[in-house]
Amino acid sequence: MENSNNLTEFILLGLSKNKKVQILCFLFFLLCYLAIWLGNLIIMISITCSQLINQPMYFFLNYLAVSDLFYTSTVTPKLMTNLLTERNVISYKNCMTLLFTTHFFGGIEVFIITGMAYDRFVAICKPLHYAIIMNRQRCNSILIASCVGGLRHSLGLFLLTIFLPFCGHNEIDHYFCDIYPLLKLACTDTHKIGFLVIANSGLMGLVIFLVLMASYFMILYNVKAYSAESRHKALSTCSSHITVVILFFASVIFVYIRPATTLPEDKVFTLFYTIIVPMLNPLIYTPRNVEMKNAIRKVWCNERKANELKAIHLLM
Repeated sequence: MENSNNLTEFILLGLSKNKKVQILCFLFFLLCYLAIWLGNLIIMISITCSQLINQPMYFFLNYLAVSDLFYTSTVTPKLMTNLLTERNVISYKNCMTLLFTTHFFGGIEVFIITGMAYDRFVAICKPLHYAIIMNRQRCNSILIASCVGGLRHSLGLFLLTIFLPFCGHNEIDHYFCDIYPLLKLACTDTHKIGFLVIANSGLMGLVIFLVLMASYFMILYNVKAYSAESRHKALSTCSSHITVVILFFASVIFVYIRPATTLPEDKVFTLFYTIIVPMLNPLIYTPRNVEMKNAIRKVWCNERKANELKAIHLLM
């Protein structure tokens, strides 16, 4: 990979050069990262250790939590490390690896969210056929398709970048290696590649977002015929999904829907879909979900009681 250019490393300019701002950002992202791990681990353990894992919605929520952990872990540790160091250097190979893994897990997250929306659409619009349509084989197929879709998305961006010549200027105006900041450094005309990136990321995100919003519109239209209790439950579930969809896709579309240019706001919007949304997912999906709260209470309270009994037994 290094033979195609004369650069062996890049310098990440990060979020700010102000030391006080860097320390505050480090503390903030450290808390965010701890919250991401704590919240998503609680969801994963609560679902896998309860009967919820047999329900398609929670099956997908479990793997959304897994993808959140992998996705944010490709970016956040490097971001926090760079906030504490003077010269933020990343090798060419590590930069390309970071580009691939970030978009791979990000792509998986997009398609899992789409699978969750499809599950809710079938549950509300075709309730009599729900058990037949959303069987375990179908759920596994959607999960595999999400991984394949994420691989196709990240591989496309990786192949567009890996053959670009880089020479001279090596400062990336971002906190991780992303496609547009790299295109800005390339020693060649990248306009055509920029349009391919729009098709691969921007238009893909826009189309999926419109499809998701259309499906939720159909859901909201169909719940009018439900009883008040069923309507409230359906709206409660869908409102959390819609919140995630808007927060995630609005920031993705803003960054990738335009030609190959970078804006100062890109860093803020990128923080939303790489750190903020994975941190908010447990808070969005759990508090208003009675089944999820009951599972958490059952799993963790039983675990605590078991530990107390074990401690009493040891003392005796």
